[in-house]
Amino acid sequence: LAQQAERTRRIGVLMGYAEGDREGQAFVTAFREGLQKLGWIEGRNVQIDARWGAGSAEPTQQFAKELVELKPDLILSHSTVTTAALLKQTRTIPVIFANVTDPIGSGFVASFPHPGGNATGFVNMEDSMSGKWLELLKEVAPRIGRVAFLFNPTTAPYFDYYLNALKVAAPSFAVEPVAALVNDRSELETVMAAQAREAGTGMIVMTDNFTTTNRVEITTLAARYRLPTIYPYRFFVDLGGLLSYGSDIPDNFRRAASYVDRIFKGTSPNDLPVQAPVKFELVINRKTAKAMGLEIPSTLLTTADEVIE
Repeated sequence: LAQQAERTRRIGVLMGYAEGDREGQAFVTAFREGLQKLGWIEGRNVQIDARWGAGSAEPTQQFAKELVELKPDLILSHSTVTTAALLKQTRTIPVIFANVTDPIGSGFVASFPHPGGNATGFVNMEDSMSGKWLELLKEVAPRIGRVAFLFNPTTAPYFDYYLNALKVAAPSFAVEPVAALVNDRSELETVMAAQAREAGTGMIVMTDNFTTTNRVEITTLAARYRLPTIYPYRFFVDLGGLLSYGSDIPDNFRRAASYVDRIFKGTSPNDLPVQAPVKFELVINRKTAKAMGLEIPSTLLTTADEVIE
């Protein structure tokens, strides 16, 4: 009788990837697993309505509106772009973001300890990561004197957050930082080929819905043009990318489930601080390094979380 009387909570989920994207599905699966461990079971006491924006602004805006009109108890947001779309539609329904960059600069929250509105959640990386990416890239490819920073300004409106930090760090590593803007997939080869024509160029791929959605094309082009490249997430390296360093995104989605639980039990989003990631991964593809004629330092190999041979 108690089970029959238990109220079913409704959760909206807005993802920035296409529905068929394997990594996107893995993130939502991690979120579901986190909910189940806390007793929130689909079909019993919770209903999940997911929408997939496919990395495009127009469907993301439309799906944000659609989810808000469903009047869910709470919405899980994938990224900076999806969170911005949701907060245009509602300032009352709780929004938990799982993988956001600079939520203060984006206007999502007032501060980390006290978000101050209906949104809170988990960030993916801080701006200091730019210096770390550069440091690791120089260890693997010490001869580079120029580093291209690849991003899409539409899907990564926060690009200055990382780019400015890169400009500050660059002189310490004797490299020239260059912004490599890509507005759509058709421009990827042109932009990357142009960077490769400049002698001594390496590349940093920024965390961005566009770059992660187009990860196959980017890793393929980096290999074709022999561009030493560091990526923000391990799934680039699984596809043949040289190396990656960044947060464990599925872990953020699992942690987001704990905020769902607390909100469903009466806690306000404003009382749930924005949290930084706690798990980071360094992954190296030794096969790709050999193909590029690069020797991975033994110190880096021993500290890596995984080395793909």
